Amino acid sequence: MIELIPAIDIIDGKCVRLSQGDYESKKVYNENPVEVAKELEAHGIRRLHVVDLDGAASHHVVNHRTLERIASQTGLVIDFGGGVKSDEDLKIAFESGARMVTAGSIAVKNPQMVIHWLERYGHERIILGADVKERKIAVNGWKDGTTCDLFPFLADYVQQGISKVICTDISRDGMLQGPSVSLYKEMLQAHPDLYVIASGGVSNADDLRTLEATGVPAVIFGKALYEGRITFREMETFIISSQP
Repeated sequence: MIELIPAIDIIDGKCVRLSQGDYESKKVYNENPVEVAKELEAHGIRRLHVVDLDGAASHHVVNHRTLERIASQTGLVIDFGGGVKSDEDLKIAFESGARMVTAGSIAVKNPQMVIHWLERYGHERIILGADVKERKIAVNGWKDGTTCDLFPFLADYVQQGISKVICTDISRDGMLQGPSVSLYKEMLQAHPDLYVIASGGVSNADDLRTLEATGVPAVIFGKALYEGRITFREMETFIISSQP
């Protein structure tokens, strides 16, 4: 059974989507992310991935009020990312209703801080963000590349106790061309116990089924849903068929 995790990306308090992380490609899908979250919950969704794109670009959490409204007006389990760069950012995210927080850029720039968070909050609440361009980790809202290779990066954090990772193939994000199945298969072979959350490229329900058949535990998707390529009915059917 694969866990379905729709994404709500936020700029200026609005639900948007980008293509390949390009802020110039921004498309607004709803002025009110709370409405989107409520509709997702009404159709059987239990998990939500919220990304503060303003925060990712500004290096600190910006849209925490929107997170707070989603968390207080739904029962969704929310993981939050974007701009979490300090203890204060992490505290704001948790106090605003996030159940889990994704450590992305900070995991490259300040691994000791992330290790401290793991020790303090536990591996269930801290997710590793591993967003890649040609298997190199990208940071700062994907605007900057690094020389950090994905697999040594993963291995180091697994050794430190990370149990969940969101991996986005940036070249596929928002392009609706299918997810990087071979990459996720390789990750699972290297770390069979790692809760790999696939992200980027999902274009239809068949992509969800392919990832499930590959053994990927969870998938984040957004644009395919907002563009109507995955319907609410398909999503509901998939959720029901995936239940034990």
